[in-house]
Amino acid sequence: MQDMADREKAPATDGRPGGGPGAAAVTAPATAPGTAAVTTAPTLRERARGALLGLAVGDALGAPAENMRPSEIRRRWGRIEGFVADDPAGTDDTEYAILSGLLLARHGSALTVAQVEAAWHHWIADLDEGPFRGAGFSERGTLENLRRGLAAPISAQHRHAWSDGLAMRAAPFGVHAAGRPQEAARLVAIDGTVSHEGEGIYGGQAVAAGVAAAMAGAGPAGVIGAALSVVPMDSWTARSLRRGVVAAQRPHGSVLATERAVRSAVVIGGYPWTDLAPEAVGLAFGAFAVARGDFRTSVLTAVNMGRDADTTAAVAGALAGAFAGRAAIPPEWAAAIGPVRGSCLPAMRGRHVLDVADLLVPQASS
Repeated sequence: MQDMADREKAPATDGRPGGGPGAAAVTAPATAPGTAAVTTAPTLRERARGALLGLAVGDALGAPAENMRPSEIRRRWGRIEGFVADDPAGTDDTEYAILSGLLLARHGSALTVAQVEAAWHHWIADLDEGPFRGAGFSERGTLENLRRGLAAPISAQHRHAWSDGLAMRAAPFGVHAAGRPQEAARLVAIDGTVSHEGEGIYGGQAVAAGVAAAMAGAGPAGVIGAALSVVPMDSWTARSLRRGVVAAQRPHGSVLATERAVRSAVVIGGYPWTDLAPEAVGLAFGAFAVARGDFRTSVLTAVNMGRDADTTAAVAGALAGAFAGRAAIPPEWAAAIGPVRGSCLPAMRGRHVLDVADLLVPQASS
């Protein structure tokens, strides 16, 4: 979720070796049509790596299509089936997820709002780096408030507190709280109190809970049910998520028709901004449901629906990566993800999502 003009490219480098009520109404098969059933479940560590690497891959795949309509995507590239940039790179989605992951690695379930606020000051707000670049409206509004001396939760009182800026960084909470969707939702709300309110918080909770369920081996239906279980059933986020998933499950006759149906069920037509949390969450879970958890299909479905494509693909990638593990990510996509450049958060420069995943799920517990 990044302003188009603020985007910078990173070099393509490896960088690494080697329900609530209503949840029961949505179902999905455990494997995608035409794919073999998984015979050996991924380890917890491989799911953690899949979740965060999947987020980064989705972010980089979706970045060129951000803020575009599907018709614009088709005119420019046809259907996006892989990286369309020469040097694919993630955006603020990946860098903020790293920040949240580092916070969790340090504080774990004892995380407090004060610690989150202090981290925003230490790593972002108090640094003298010129104009803040490369993030969405919610982050800009939050930083303006923090720099004016306002504290959480007042720092989240700006016009974009319903944005998908928390949803984009929510996956680490699901990784940390594997198998505990309610705990993942509790922790991500603590993080989000600095920057979001209402539907913005709900969006992050749905994503964190879904990843937490996938980390424990839940199938697509269980992942969707976990997401719905942690947000109010009458919230915009829950309604949007249900609409996206139901549309994804109906037969439409073609890939393009299916994507149109999911998009029509979720998108607020004519609204000038694309970073609405309920919309992004609905599209991401819709893509995950279309694919029945298959990584490639989940991410490409999200990308080709446009709108806030880097965030929707990042969320879909995190869900599918946690569900299927790192091995499900195409090797050529995984190899393109190197340490982040810090184009949005200079303090995160040089860090790799796989290192953060390993911090959240140490080898001894995997």
